[in-house]
Amino acid sequence: MFVVEATSTEVQTVKAAQKVLEGVERKLLGARPDLALLFISRQHAPELEAAAALIAKGLKGCHLIGCTAEAVIGGKAEHEGKPAITLWAASMPRASIRSSQISLEVTADGDAFQGIPEIPDGPTTMLLLPEPFSFPTDDFLVRMHEDHPGLNVIGGMASAARSPGENRLFLGDQVLVDGAVSVLISGPVRVWPIVSQGCRPFGKPLVVTRAEKNLIQELGGKPALEKLSQELKELSAEDRAMLERGLHVGIAIDARKREHRRGDFLVRNVIGFRRDDSSIAVADVVRPGTTIQFHLRDARTASEDLEYLLRDSRGSGCTPRGALIFSCNGRGKRMFEVPSHDALCFARELGDLPLAGFFAAGEIGPVGGQNFIHGFTASIALFEDRE
Repeated sequence: MFVVEATSTEVQTVKAAQKVLEGVERKLLGARPDLALLFISRQHAPELEAAAALIAKGLKGCHLIGCTAEAVIGGKAEHEGKPAITLWAASMPRASIRSSQISLEVTADGDAFQGIPEIPDGPTTMLLLPEPFSFPTDDFLVRMHEDHPGLNVIGGMASAARSPGENRLFLGDQVLVDGAVSVLISGPVRVWPIVSQGCRPFGKPLVVTRAEKNLIQELGGKPALEKLSQELKELSAEDRAMLERGLHVGIAIDARKREHRRGDFLVRNVIGFRRDDSSIAVADVVRPGTTIQFHLRDARTASEDLEYLLRDSRGSGCTPRGALIFSCNGRGKRMFEVPSHDALCFARELGDLPLAGFFAAGEIGPVGGQNFIHGFTASIALFEDRE
């Protein structure tokens, strides 16, 4: 496997596209690209069709997907508030790669997803870039889990739009306005998922003993707010100050585990409280019998979590050739004091590898063996050769 990346902050759109194409071709040293991802910031919207067409033609039949974004990530930089185009390409001659547009079709028998490529047996990864106004990503991930429970789905939602019809997706030489674009990768390529939700737990794991939809009513047989109050009393003054950024609940994916650790919880926001029945409202459905743990998030915690997970991948023997990153548009300068935080953290922990991605309107990645949409998360795909 041979992975390269090129980014341009040239203001003129077509010139920027030409620069990233030439940069990728030069770095490939004559190798044929089999997979490419293209991310274009919203500032290039007036001429993005011409830019996408130029790049698709230059890549000569390579599997190409991409989307428009609020900001793009290329190399060691996160290009926020400025025009930027990044192109990531990989030569994977032994891999099986299939790209497609996936759309929702409403039929007499119910909703159906059209365009899903045949998913092979064995380890397979799907890179997924949905258009959030037109594609029900949550429903799609549930369907994939039901039909293909071993499939890892990694990606992010296009983020250049403030209203329907403004985002663009790229599939080969096509520029699309709705649905989702995807790539399936299987064969002698390993794609390691890293999902950094940027939180840390506090207190003890608690069992939900009564709940209704997204309302947690009882924890361990006690009113939920009473248990929360007990947990908060144990926090330091510094940790209590972190609650200004919000309170979160980690929902254990596998409640049967005797001990839960980082990566076992799906983090969701606490969105409100009901004093009349002492219940806690969470931004997801919570079922009785589920194990939960309260979580905190701030810039330091988010930084520590990403560093830990990247080091853990290295310690697990991962030797990536390149990576894709889908970082929440609530991260970057909105969360961290230093610019290009996630990109620089990646470079410090895993070295000067070809890295590209974008700030997404929702990040996709597996937690506890199941794929979810996340918020304030960095979802990363590490690519390495499989023996």
